[in-house]
This record gives sequence, C-alpha cells and structure tokens, in this order.
Amino acid sequence: MTLTAPAQDRPRRRLRVGTALTYLSLIVASLVVLVPLLVVFLTSLKSYGEISDGGGALSLPDDWLNFSNYATAFTDGDLLTAFGNTAFILLFSLTGTVIIGSMTAYAIDRFDFRFKALVMALFLIATLVPGVTTQVATFQVVNSFGLFDTRWAPILLYMGTDIVSVYIFLQFIRGIPKSLDEAARIEGANSFTIYREIIFPLLKPAIATVVIIKGITTYNDFYIPFLYMPSEELGTTSTALFRFKGPFGAHWENISAGAVLVILPTLVIFLFLQRYIYNGFAQGATK
Repeated sequence: MTLTAPAQDRPRRRLRVGTALTYLSLIVASLVVLVPLLVVFLTSLKSYGEISDGGGALSLPDDWLNFSNYATAFTDGDLLTAFGNTAFILLFSLTGTVIIGSMTAYAIDRFDFRFKALVMALFLIATLVPGVTTQVATFQVVNSFGLFDTRWAPILLYMGTDIVSVYIFLQFIRGIPKSLDEAARIEGANSFTIYREIIFPLLKPAIATVVIIKGITTYNDFYIPFLYMPSEELGTTSTALFRFKGPFGAHWENISAGAVLVILPTLVIFLFLQRYIYNGFAQGATK
C-alpha cells in the first residue's frame, strides 16, 4: 500500500499544478490588460502639477472628483466633431465591408470559374504584404481620385474587404444547404435574388461578428485618418487626441481624459455584444 499511494497522488498533484498555472496565466493576462487602463484613468484625474512632480504612474490623484481634464479634452479636442466623423466613416465602411465581403464569399462558394484558387491565393497574399510598404502607391491612387483630405478616403480604404471577413462569411455560407438555391432557381429566381432573399438573411451571426471586429479596428485606427485627413475639422476619435501633443511636450492629463472618453463606447459595446463575437467564431468553425 505504501508503494501505490504516491502513484495515486500523482494525478491529483498534476491536476492541482495545472489548475494553479491556469489561474496564474489568467491573472497575468488580466494585469497586462487592466494595469494600462488603470494608469490612464488615474492620470486623467490628476492635474498638470501632479504629473510634473514625477509621481509614479500608479500614484493616486489628490482629488478624485477632478473632471476638468475631461471637459478640456472634450472641448479643446473637439471630440463631438470627432465622434461625428468617426460615426460617418464607420457607417459607410462597415456597410461596404458587409456587402462586398458577403458577395465575394457567395461567389467563391456557389460558382465555379477559372482561376478560382488563384483568386483565393491573391486574397491571402494581399494580407501577407505589410500595408506600410504599399502606402506610397495607395496615396497616389487616393490623391488621383481627389479624395485626399476627405472622409471618403478612409472609407474607400476600409471598404477593401480583408480576408478575415471573407473567410467568416465563407464558413457560414458553406453551412447553408445548396438545396435552398436549387429550390429558388426552380421558382425562377436568379443568382442575385437568391443572395438577397436567402443567403444574406441567413448571415446575421456572421454579419454581427464582422461588424464588431471591423468596427473596433476602424474605430481605433490612427494611421489612415492621420495620413489621409490632416485637417483638424476632419479629425476622428483617434487623431483628435493628437492635438494635445505639442513641440515642447504633451498634456498627458488631457490626453488620458480623452482616451477614457474614446474607450468608453467601445468598452460598453464590446461588453454587451461579446457573445456574438465568440458565437460567430464558434459557429463558423463548426460549420
């Protein structure tokens, strides 16, 4: 009995060690995400003098009700206009992404044509090429269309459907029986009618997933709005905070307050709609 007891305890010890490592990794991952947000929040409540004194990033503010930085960030940063520009860009870019992406996935799955594999390969190759390396050519194309320094420049670039959106729609479309298409064709429906009346309404989970992922990415993007919309009146939520950066330093208390105001909408939306993201990926993987 004394020889078998340790052998019986080994699985339990392994289970306890595995559980401890699991919780430890979750704690570390949570700290990596939450500590920067806590630093930004604490900085937003501090005065310029408190930050200049060189206190620690996690030092507590003297006044927990100091919301003057939020008022400064909202007015001087013109966040109301920035939110309006961002909403305009999101509306058209997400609409275009959903329509183009779902139509592309429908054509790839339901039709046989030459160079079909080549088209998919080109989609994949395009995602592997760093976007920075093609910005000179992209800028020239956008400028030649007369879209530079307009809200349509980022919309046009965001509507370029990425391979992730195509694959998400493709996985859902593959789970839709082709017998529905055949029944509709017997009734005299053409391909576009089938897409509009049958395929598109059944893609609601995929549409929700794409809208959330693409929307958060577009909302947080700084590079494209900063490069293609340099005018202050065309600033977005990401570029508006850059106004508090001067040649002799930055007002981090105002930038942090603006960052909190910008983060809040995405945080609330994600908390309420996160189950659609997980369900969308899970359903797309199982179909």
